[in-house]
Amino acid sequence: MLPTLSHEEILRYSRHLLIPEVGLEGQRKLKAASILVIGTGGLGSPVSLYLAAAGVGHIGLVDYDVVDESNLQRQVIHGTAAIGELKVESARRRMLDLNPGIEVEVYNEPFTSQNAMRIAADYDVIIDGTDNFPTRYLSNDVCVLLGKPNVYGSIFRFEGQASVFDARRGPCYRCLFPEPPPPGMVPSCAEGGVLGVLPGTIGTIQATEALKLILGIGESLIGRLLLYNALDMTFDFVNLKKNPKCKICSAEPEITELIDYEAFCGVPGHDHDEGSAGKEWDITASELAERLKNGIPLRLIDVREPHELEISRIPGAQLIPLGQLAGRLSELDSAEDIVLFCKAGTRSARALEVLLSAGFRKVKNLKGGINAWAREVDPSLPIY
Repeated sequence: MLPTLSHEEILRYSRHLLIPEVGLEGQRKLKAASILVIGTGGLGSPVSLYLAAAGVGHIGLVDYDVVDESNLQRQVIHGTAAIGELKVESARRRMLDLNPGIEVEVYNEPFTSQNAMRIAADYDVIIDGTDNFPTRYLSNDVCVLLGKPNVYGSIFRFEGQASVFDARRGPCYRCLFPEPPPPGMVPSCAEGGVLGVLPGTIGTIQATEALKLILGIGESLIGRLLLYNALDMTFDFVNLKKNPKCKICSAEPEITELIDYEAFCGVPGHDHDEGSAGKEWDITASELAERLKNGIPLRLIDVREPHELEISRIPGAQLIPLGQLAGRLSELDSAEDIVLFCKAGTRSARALEVLLSAGFRKVKNLKGGINAWAREVDPSLPIY
């Protein structure tokens, strides 16, 4: 039996009640519904705000990060006063301020193979607001195994995607992407940037799709992939088909339980403070500064993009963007000591792999990148 609405709720949701496709019964369905939002960042912010405002009765939030100043350009559920606070707590406080009549349950933990089934089991709809491939595949597989819809979104720079994957009625994420891209092939938003308003567009679409699923109205994005380009303001659609040989949602699946998704994708599923190539290949900012101070010969290679030099730079470094490195190896001498760096150490760790595969051995990765250099060595440089 659906819950009733109080007089206060009828007033609050009156604009919904006036829509024939929603009405009183639809609002009661929303009050009875439970939706899990994985991630309270760029996508999770608008998703969570609009689900709360719409009156979804039970909303779960999964995240383990804390609010950072660099988040505020796009993660609009958080404010300056929340810097340093757990994201799930910051988001819950804002959602309950927006609508104190809902229940917000928080999971301050990474979404992993060990806890995903437990967390997702009692929710009607799962919304994927993550930014990495291991968690996307995990979210998909959880939804297939539990028989739940997975509302998908992704963003990068000026482009976004959205769809609803429901293996009971259409394809799943693995039908579209059977295998993850090679590690390092697709940069993250932290590496390549994102227009601050873009997650608002895609996240709002995700929230819309979730509400439609609960209400049982309209035509969902099941079987369709929405492609959005903010620069030319276009929306395109790609029709998707179920893969009869899909490893998890076909008639004879190979995957019947959750796997190691970091191993499957070859990349970490969760953020780390500093990019590292491993203890053997890392050099800290302090160690690098000491070597330079002592006049030890070495070659500094900056693998960032040219426009990043306008933000910060280390004197004497040579710029060879990561995408050009493989084609410019002839400019490097394998007999030299080489130190690679980028913004935070992630791209330079991949650059190190390129050099190692080409036979270079006297090479190091600046752990934490130029941001670590700014924190530990040269505070006059900005951190970005």
